[in-house]
Amino acid sequence: MFSRLKMLTVVSVLLAATTTTGATPAFAGIFNKSVAAPEFVGIDKWLNSEPLSMAQLRGKVVLVDFWTYTCINCINTLPYVKAWHQKYKDQGLVVIGVHTPEFPFERNTDNVKAAIKRFDLTYPVAQDNRYATWSAYNNQYWPALYLIDKKGQVVYTHFGEGQYSQTEMTIKNLLAQP
Repeated sequence: MFSRLKMLTVVSVLLAATTTTGATPAFAGIFNKSVAAPEFVGIDKWLNSEPLSMAQLRGKVVLVDFWTYTCINCINTLPYVKAWHQKYKDQGLVVIGVHTPEFPFERNTDNVKAAIKRFDLTYPVAQDNRYATWSAYNNQYWPALYLIDKKGQVVYTHFGEGQYSQTEMTIKNLLAQP
């Protein structure tokens, strides 16, 4: 428990140091200094897509959404993620859901497929049962959004619900960049 609290404190301090004015410091951030987006590693199964890599996605804006199908906060963000996918996919946005299970039954591919159908998700979903991609991103939260620019750099994060206007504005700004 202590190490989790210690990690949360470190993450909060780092995010607060890199967050722009107006964002919630512990939960959202546009980074002053970007970092290379980690690769999708240890993916058990790709749904709605063939396997994807960051190299393949270079030149596109990528929204990585860490979610799990029983998380109410994740479910509440899905309408926004789906809308961004529909609205911006033809302009160069690629949305990738990384389904990382919280409970053992969420590891079952048939259950994930049923959730994808129930929520009408048409974008690629990577099933990350072993938390390999989750760990590569040093992620700690459901839901978690990571925006990656056309050069393959993570330039924005948001954890939890909310900040939808700020996230969409960041998507638009990234798509407008050469």
